[in-house]
Amino acid sequence: MNRTHTNGELRKEDAGKRVTLCGWVAKRRNLGAICFIDLRDRYGITQVTFNESFQEAIKDIRNEYVLEVTGTVAVKEVPNKNLETGEIEVQVESFKILNTAKTTPMIIADKTDALEDVRLKYRYLDLRRKPLYTNLLIRDKVTMITRNYLHSLNFVEVETPILSKSTPEGARDYLVPSRLYKGKFYALPQSPQIYKQLLMIAGMDRYFQIARCFRDEDLRADRQPEFDQIDIEMSFADEEDIFKVVEGLMQRIFKEIKDVDLEEHFERIKYDDAMRYYGSDKPDLRFDMRLHDLNEVFKATSFSVFSSVIENGGLIKAINAKGAASKYSRKDLDHLTEFVKIYKAKALAYVKYSEGEFTGSIAKFLSDEEKEALKKEMDIENGDLILIVADEKSIANVAMGALRVKVAHDLGIIDESSFKFAWITDFPMFEYSKESNTYVACHHPFTAPHDEDVDKLLTDKGNCYSRAYDLVLNGYELLSGSVRIHDQAMQEKVFEALGLTKEQAQDKFGFFLEAFEYGAPPHLGVGIGVERLIMILCGTDNIKDVVAFPKTASAMCLMSEAPNTVDPAQLDDLKIKIAE
Repeated sequence: MNRTHTNGELRKEDAGKRVTLCGWVAKRRNLGAICFIDLRDRYGITQVTFNESFQEAIKDIRNEYVLEVTGTVAVKEVPNKNLETGEIEVQVESFKILNTAKTTPMIIADKTDALEDVRLKYRYLDLRRKPLYTNLLIRDKVTMITRNYLHSLNFVEVETPILSKSTPEGARDYLVPSRLYKGKFYALPQSPQIYKQLLMIAGMDRYFQIARCFRDEDLRADRQPEFDQIDIEMSFADEEDIFKVVEGLMQRIFKEIKDVDLEEHFERIKYDDAMRYYGSDKPDLRFDMRLHDLNEVFKATSFSVFSSVIENGGLIKAINAKGAASKYSRKDLDHLTEFVKIYKAKALAYVKYSEGEFTGSIAKFLSDEEKEALKKEMDIENGDLILIVADEKSIANVAMGALRVKVAHDLGIIDESSFKFAWITDFPMFEYSKESNTYVACHHPFTAPHDEDVDKLLTDKGNCYSRAYDLVLNGYELLSGSVRIHDQAMQEKVFEALGLTKEQAQDKFGFFLEAFEYGAPPHLGVGIGVERLIMILCGTDNIKDVVAFPKTASAMCLMSEAPNTVDPAQLDDLKIKIAE
């Protein structure tokens, strides 16, 4: 092609230059003998002007035609302040229609009213919109910053296999049948976990990868079945070392992308404290409104609902929505009650404090002593609204944690321009699964326990803590990581605690366990969710906005119509028969 400049490049200093531009027709405006066309490419928009001599030649040109135009740059009499190229236009001398276009099924503009299904079906058109391709450019820049930063710290980028062995890592695997080995399957990796630990055993010392991961699990606004993570592993290091590396990376990314200077060291919160004060292991710290435990306040209560919860080992949790008493009507509070029921809470109680008096759903059940204790515990002032859930410990924490965030959004008290990082540390080693009636790994089975909890692994699983850590940002889990087990005997003990027999462990992880017999160094690492990081940088809460070709919530690609049926001959090669 003969293109000399992009459509975001020319300025008034270029006046008089003869240029050739290429791009798509974004808009056409006819003003009698003169026709203005906004020519768009990835870099921007330039207005090109056709005089009356082109009237017949351009009469069929419409939006999304692909053009090549040659002409002279001229300064506009009236600049367009909404465009970076708005001070100039190109007066066309010749042009070519490089391709025609049908009428598009959606408006291609910064803002579109197209339904999401339409946008996903015609994703290649959706990606012509500036907000979408800008997100992809930010994603590209983040990965380049990451590579340059980690290379400067002597990390080596290594690719790990996509076709691997199915191993239990917490989510359901995507399976790939083998044609050569009938009845056997590869699995797409949920993460490079085992391979990156093997690289440490291999002596790589410092590894990283922009790794593709696959998990066959239910989707949501911040989750896709395939995703990228910045995968990092270090040998002969501890938590302080990995925290320093990650904090430096985040500081570099946010400075170069957002021109924001992050704090030198991120806040650290133990898991138990995060659940106690925020009801979540990924707390949003852009606002206060901590959760309060009220068991002590109501330890002698005559209110049967509260006394029953305390007697059965439950929790009474509350938040103080400062100054919100007049902002929530009875109907609004009914909506909040329905909201906490999503998180399995049975009910939501509330009291309002105004002019020295408590009113609300449980006010008449409170004694004077309890009212005074409540005021002191929760720093209650005139106009405050107290919201309370009394339930099982896990339900009360999670329901109130979610309610805390909802109320903050309702009241508009979240600073959307701030970025609040925190390390969540000292996670439980195991969590109890009611579905399987067993303890499962809270992170993954290769996480090291705290030294003081090793003796509890088989006898007191509910009180074992691990050397696992997450990095959270504005209510999102951005990173998960841990110190790894590097001793074979310890790894076998953890497998035993998880209910795996030696035979089962050998069957699933035999090659991995054998590697420990040849000198495994102490090591640790993290996996940083690329899409969630880009979401926050781009100011969107929808992960599809930062993925080039995303799947729907039901894991379908509307554009390519995947997953789809395959030729029966392919199934015959694999010796697979589809059950009715």
